[in-house]
Amino acid sequence: MSFEEISHTADVKIHARAPTLEELFAETLKALMQVMYGTTSQGEIKREIRIESGDIESLLIDFLSEVLFISEVESLVFSEASLRINGLSLIAELKGEPFDPARHSGGSEVKGISYSGLAITHDANGYMLDIIFDV
Repeated sequence: MSFEEISHTADVKIHARAPTLEELFAETLKALMQVMYGTTSQGEIKREIRIESGDIESLLIDFLSEVLFISEVESLVFSEASLRINGLSLIAELKGEPFDPARHSGGSEVKGISYSGLAITHDANGYMLDIIFDV
């Protein structure tokens, strides 16, 4: 499992890979939080998300958009997610901590998650994607 930031003209582009689809979604959540807040650490606050979408890319976008919404509205920084994906629905348990300006101000404001160029692919090594966060 891994993710890396790829040079992009106006926004932040992330390339992520993982052996399973659930781990790919979790890795992309970690990338989002790192872009937004810099460093994160495991917290004790839990939130559950349930999402259904029309296709797998929309499922990822809807998941990340919901995480972005909860993070901003409840001032939470998530460090990990445990997911179950069944077809085009998911249940995710997020773990995080309250936003602390002294520790979480090392990132950029993310306004949204882009469909532009998003494609989830699968090969013998697992799943991968490139995704753009609108900053």
